[in-house]
Amino acid sequence: MLAGKPDPATGKPDPNKLKAFFAAHPESAKALTIIKSKPFSSGFDNSTFNSLNSFRFINAAGTSTAVRWSFVPLDAFKPEDPAQSANTDKNYLFDDFIARANSGPVQWRLVLTVGQPGDPTDDATLPWPEDREHVDAGTLTIDGIEAEAPGNCRDINFDPLVLPVGIAPSDDPLLSPRSAVYSQSFTRRAGEKKEPSAITPSEVQK
Repeated sequence: MLAGKPDPATGKPDPNKLKAFFAAHPESAKALTIIKSKPFSSGFDNSTFNSLNSFRFINAAGTSTAVRWSFVPLDAFKPEDPAQSANTDKNYLFDDFIARANSGPVQWRLVLTVGQPGDPTDDATLPWPEDREHVDAGTLTIDGIEAEAPGNCRDINFDPLVLPVGIAPSDDPLLSPRSAVYSQSFTRRAGEKKEPSAITPSEVQK
């Protein structure tokens, strides 16, 4: 984030700082290559959401299995149109999603990728082989949208280490910092004045 901070003189990141950062952090360069290899989706409704970290699923016998998960959309993937990224309305993705949800339920399949011995669980930048077993574990359906103020998500701390029985953290060192940062974020949000919702579903046309 610091290396990519815009230079006040140019309004753009300093290419030399970015070059030095990636030279010192080759794992970040590899991850950026993977990210750039696929186009962005046109909206939330046809986007795949992947877990950043690995977790361990533990059965009744105590056997532990490394797992990563994805929410895979039932809506067909559509690449982002150049006109979308040029849109000056910062809420357009939310407005588009509300309009899509108004036309019918939006669904994703919960797909678990089962790791094998030797698959990296301590580095989120390293992908697992494509031939790993995939388990279709359920479906997430969104059939209604609420604004932030009356909704139930604003005052929740989405801590990745708050896990149900049978799921445990992996050895990924990012899990603990994520937990700590989210806690700090929640504490700061709780102390802020509650502002009206930026997005009002009733104002978005079908």
